[in-house]
Amino acid sequence: MIYAILRRGLFAVAATFAIVLFVAPASAAEDCPRGTLDERFCDRDGDLTADTPTDPAKQIDPDTLIFAYTPVEDPAVYKTAWADFLTHMEKVTGKKVVFFPVQSNAAQIEAMRSGRLHVAGFNTGSNPLAVNCAGFRSFTIMAQESGAFGYEMEILTYPGSGIEKVEDIKGKTLAFTSPTSNSGFKAPSAILKSEFGMEADRDFTPAFSGKHDNSILGVANKDYPAASIANSVKQRMLARGVITEDQVKVIYTSQTFPTTGFGMVNTLKPELAKKIEESFFSFKWDKPDGTPTSLKVEFSKSKPPEGQFLPITYKTHWDVIRKIDEANGVSYACK
Repeated sequence: MIYAILRRGLFAVAATFAIVLFVAPASAAEDCPRGTLDERFCDRDGDLTADTPTDPAKQIDPDTLIFAYTPVEDPAVYKTAWADFLTHMEKVTGKKVVFFPVQSNAAQIEAMRSGRLHVAGFNTGSNPLAVNCAGFRSFTIMAQESGAFGYEMEILTYPGSGIEKVEDIKGKTLAFTSPTSNSGFKAPSAILKSEFGMEADRDFTPAFSGKHDNSILGVANKDYPAASIANSVKQRMLARGVITEDQVKVIYTSQTFPTTGFGMVNTLKPELAKKIEESFFSFKWDKPDGTPTSLKVEFSKSKPPEGQFLPITYKTHWDVIRKIDEANGVSYACK
């Protein structure tokens, strides 16, 4: 579906919204291939992500690794969920690992760009900006045991809202999450314009909730008449009893998109980077006594449940997201 949308070349709505601006440090840019990467980075191998600096003096080996998960839900919930995994990463890397709760996509990207964040999971939509502006190198994605992965964008309303189909949103408010979110802004904006001829500010009033759970709760509590969200977040909230099935109603479901991409900043020493990768792929989702780890407890709430880390590449798996960005006029320039 999204490729057909792209062929029609009808996206433009995102140009009216600010995504996020960073102040690039003043330094002489190295003469090297870099594509759309910030001038601080090089991409000699053509994988579209920043190379590790060739100068060993620019490679870092911190005593404490800072880890952050995409800010789509309550950070306190995910600090607990990631506890067993981070303990495993400490054993593999020999480093102390600290969970860093982030409140927004922009704050997470800026934390990595400024050197305060080393390992992270960036959501679908902010992944390209993290790659191009912060030196993020994604290498894995959470997947089902079958190897399948991904999520769909859904447009939600609540029973009795008067909204039965997408066109009924006209004249009402539609909640987005943040301008960097794929399912929370970029994909629905493109789809609404291409498939339904609807644009923000002209046909409906846009609102930004900041996070997927805020949008979902906003609809469930009738604060928003409709919202675009990632259904993986909704499924976990349903499983935890945060909302109930009868509080929300789905009126649109998209194609499947890649979910959170995990990786690290490009400046880590290669030996440490290898150990971080190893910690993801060697992680056992069940403890030796057969009980589930804290990560499995949380992500088994997805439908179907997720239970492994699958190797991916940014160049291949984020191709459709980059095409959505290109058609929407999104720039990865860091200034």
